[in-house]
Amino acid sequence: MSKLTDVPKRILIGRALRSDRLAETLLPKRIALPVFASDPLSSVAYAPGEVLLVLSVAGVSAYHFSPWIAVAVVVLMFTVVASYRQNVHAYPSGGGDYEVATTNLGPKAGLTVASALLVDYVLTVAVSISSGVENLGSAVPFVVEHKTLCAIAIIVLLTLMNLRGVKESGKLFAIPTYVFVAGVFIMILWGAIRGLVLGDTMKAPTADYTIHAEQGGLAGFALIFLLLRAFSSGCAALTGVEAISNGVPAFRKPKSKNAATTLALMGGLAVTMFCGIIALAMTTRVRMAENPATDLLNNGKPLGSGYTQNPVISQVAEAVFGKGSFLFVVLAAATALVLFLAANTAYNGFPLLGSILAQDRYLPRQLHTRGDRLAFSNGIVLLAGAATVLVYLYGADSTRLIQLYIVGVFVSFTLSQIGMVRHWNRHLVGEKDPAKRRKMYRSRAINAFGAFFTGLVLVVVLLTKFTHGAWVALLGMVIFFVTMTAIRRHYDRVSDEIAAPDMPDDDVVRPSRVHAIVLVSKLHKPTLRALNYAKLMRSDSLEAVSVDVDQADTRALRDEWERRGIEVPLKVLASPYREITRPIIDYVKSLRRDSPRDAVSVYIPEYVVGHWYEHLLHNQSALRLKGRLLFTPGVMVTSVPWQLDSSEAAKKRARKRAEWNAPGAVRRGQVTGPKKESAATKK
Repeated sequence: MSKLTDVPKRILIGRALRSDRLAETLLPKRIALPVFASDPLSSVAYAPGEVLLVLSVAGVSAYHFSPWIAVAVVVLMFTVVASYRQNVHAYPSGGGDYEVATTNLGPKAGLTVASALLVDYVLTVAVSISSGVENLGSAVPFVVEHKTLCAIAIIVLLTLMNLRGVKESGKLFAIPTYVFVAGVFIMILWGAIRGLVLGDTMKAPTADYTIHAEQGGLAGFALIFLLLRAFSSGCAALTGVEAISNGVPAFRKPKSKNAATTLALMGGLAVTMFCGIIALAMTTRVRMAENPATDLLNNGKPLGSGYTQNPVISQVAEAVFGKGSFLFVVLAAATALVLFLAANTAYNGFPLLGSILAQDRYLPRQLHTRGDRLAFSNGIVLLAGAATVLVYLYGADSTRLIQLYIVGVFVSFTLSQIGMVRHWNRHLVGEKDPAKRRKMYRSRAINAFGAFFTGLVLVVVLLTKFTHGAWVALLGMVIFFVTMTAIRRHYDRVSDEIAAPDMPDDDVVRPSRVHAIVLVSKLHKPTLRALNYAKLMRSDSLEAVSVDVDQADTRALRDEWERRGIEVPLKVLASPYREITRPIIDYVKSLRRDSPRDAVSVYIPEYVVGHWYEHLLHNQSALRLKGRLLFTPGVMVTSVPWQLDSSEAAKKRARKRAEWNAPGAVRRGQVTGPKKESAATKK
């Protein structure tokens, strides 16, 4: 199997990297920005549209509230960015919100944050890919017709790119991200020049349509609820902000400073693009509806099911640049690409958080292991699998998926900021330096305001989105929480069970005697090797055991045994139902019953084959026996291998390759940087 998988693996993800090359994979700020901030930057492609979609319920007249909603989102963005800048300086180890909540609020709060983030990372991939497919589908009809299949194919492609390593994938993702950012800024600048300087009238393709208001004449509490729902949808622009605090270890030194700078750059760019697109959407009179087929009207008639509603950014670009123009095409392509690549924020956040949780024994240990390219490969594959399931279940529909979105991220925002307030309170108790105390007071005030504001938004999100699908995200968090709690309980139980005792007990005291048993089916070279090896172990008693499933074969075995004069006694177990496993298990258990302080050592001759299909032809009885004997206390099982010619040939073929992963190779342990030579070594 190693031969079958090794060559495709090298082609797809590249040659394995040595552990001491980890430092080479660390990111400069120019690469870290598209790697960790592609999600909040790309969300400006759909967050303005989500605001207008919700407001359209009350008709076009409600659109004049969109600038005020944009202001609220901007204030929230600056608050969250300022708060997380405190986080990355105080907790640079990469635990992010999970570490902050665990350290300051306790393990349960930390596990709640971790559950919320894991769910949100999965949704980030599903929403970003689905939205990108919809944007691309406006230009390529095939994509719209097969959008679920296309979305899953893109998830597979992104997974392979990330398996090649963080730095390598970051270089690939940097160009589309920067092209998208530049394209949006050019669109905003040119739109401002055309509207304010040249006095041109820019019209979106939907400018002449009217909207059928589902809930006309809203006022009072109903209007407030609608505005809050629109605000919660606009908060999608904040998703992914926490990924930078989780990814501090991936930055070059000084890590905290570079992460904080990247956070500030991301916040400034995202806010400017979000506000610019909202302003241009109002100027060009973009019209959006939750049900465009029936609620968008042209001359009083519904557009019908054949109409495809393009995203806000596409309509604005068409109004500013002109349909089919070079800049319009470039921005449309970059938007689709960056939405696909926005999922990369989750591909970097999820595996890193999974590694930390695995180290804390909340997730399987395999998630803590780095793969060939020094990325957390198992976490990447797990994320891709979960996102694929969501995309398939929801048909790659971003409007349905986005209702599940942002709940988790605001749970983590709120608990993290509360934890930071407690962090500063704890440090203020022992700090005497007035300058440092003033700095701590300022940081605490920022985090306290962040906790209040994000907590308020969390309540709004839960109230406005719960029945629209947010309950699914909450259910996912509960499932993650319960699963991780069960995994931790299992690891703790195993750790307690196998811990070395202070005083010797029955499990560590030397057995009174050792009964050695060699399992025999035929008298051949593997059996003779197993007998000779068992003799070397100098057990208190040694016997060969065979099972009588065919009288002629058993008689031939006895005759051959006596003819060769083998000194080891041969015991034949009766098996009236022709079973092999049960008689041996019963016999071994009877030895243990007669002498509980004795140990039984069972030697099993096995063939070592060189081709995967040969495993189907050999060793099945041995595997079943080993599986049963492993559950029998006081029994030690030893495989005595006999290498067939095919295994030797396979080994020689494999050694001809520059790198060969032996079957069963497993990577474990921390990855450390290269050791510095001491002065003595240099001499």
